[in-house]
This record gives sequence, C-alpha cells and structure tokens, in this order.
Amino acid sequence: MKLPRELDGEELAKLLEKFGYRLVRRTGSHMRLAREGDRITIPRHKLKVGTLNSILNEVARQLGMDKKELVKELFKKR
Repeated sequence: MKLPRELDGEELAKLLEKFGYRLVRRTGSHMRLAREGDRITIPRHKLKVGTLNSILNEVARQLGMDKKELVKELFKKR
C-alpha cells in the first residue's frame, strides 16, 4: 500500500490512538505519544514520505508487527 502524501502529525497521532498511543506532551512543533512504556515523537506539520516511513517503522517495531500490516490497518477507510 502506498503511503499517503497529504498527512500531518496531528492526523497521524489521531490514527495511532487505535493502537493505544496517547498524547503525553506537546512542545513547539513536536508531539510525544506514549503507549505501555513505548514513546514516539512526531512533528505536528505536514509529514514528508521519508519521515512518515521512519515513524511507521518505529511504531511497527514497538507493536511487534510488520510495517505493511500496520500501514494497512492505519490507512484502510481514509
């Protein structure tokens, strides 16, 4: 599945809620999300494809799942 090109950090944070991530801190142009001891920091602005790919790789690693499966779950019904 192709990664979306028009996604910002706020939208991604909302999508990650279904995997248990919650906003714990917002500082300047970045947000920190946490889930059961795992943390990820994402920018609030529009995400470039490389940045989004890196974030999704880290989230998939934290969840113990394949990135392709994560992408399919996050972006199905967008």
